[in-house]
Amino acid sequence: MIKAVNSSRKKDLVPVIMLAPAFILVVCVIIYPIFNAVITSFQYYKLTDLQNSSFVGFKNYIDIWHDDAFIASLANTFKWVGITVTTQFLFGLALAILLNQPFRGRSVIRSIILIPWVTPGVVIALMWSWIYNGNFGILNSILLKFGIIQDKIAWLANAKTALYSQIATMVWQGLPFFTIMILASFQTVPLDLYEAADISGANSFQKFVYITWPHILQTVITTLLLRVIWVFNNVEVLYVMSQGGPGYSSMTVSLNAYLKAQKSLNFGYGSTIAVFGTLCMIAFMIIYMKFTKKYRGSN
Repeated sequence: MIKAVNSSRKKDLVPVIMLAPAFILVVCVIIYPIFNAVITSFQYYKLTDLQNSSFVGFKNYIDIWHDDAFIASLANTFKWVGITVTTQFLFGLALAILLNQPFRGRSVIRSIILIPWVTPGVVIALMWSWIYNGNFGILNSILLKFGIIQDKIAWLANAKTALYSQIATMVWQGLPFFTIMILASFQTVPLDLYEAADISGANSFQKFVYITWPHILQTVITTLLLRVIWVFNNVEVLYVMSQGGPGYSSMTVSLNAYLKAQKSLNFGYGSTIAVFGTLCMIAFMIIYMKFTKKYRGSN
């Protein structure tokens, strides 16, 4: 009897032992840094002025609202995330519909379309910086050749075009993700539903609205949420291409937090911006999930 109890306890400990390394890793890599960032956000903590480090309460959270760089980054973040994700979704949906049609060479194109997604962000940023270069960039050469512009444009050095140029870069980089995810969800739609719709005389638009869309909706909802999080947190493309400039024209909340902490070495203020951005994302996710609950539960 005692041996049976001991054997049962040992079996109960096996899952705990197996999961322990992963749990320790999560604590060290995710939970502790988050906790430390929250604590640091309530401090004046600057590496170049460590002797004056102290607890300042909510001072940092109040100061960010008097910071022109933060206000500009907040406004830019809405544009950066909103335009990028919306454009990626619309073009990704259109491309997925196109690639779902039978034509010669479809499998090759499906493979090629993944290239932007698997290319490292820094490489993409460097490549597009060359394309946008005001002196020898290929974009200016093409536009001048076709007479679309009369003079060369410094795309990344112009406050009116810098952010939107980088948005175009992110759209190109993230487009394959939407395309592949939606294309995969197309394969889950039962073909007999289309056959029944053909018999009923439904046109292509009606079949998409009443058959295809309800079946891919859950995938779209999940993909949109993931892309919002990833685009919001993206730093490497903005940093490599413009470092938030000129001025604050392409500064986002995530980039601002990085520059304050890693460049200015003001970890207290940088942590405050990062924590604020995290809270914004949590609030967005709660609202988004609540809004889409009825659609997620309908299938």
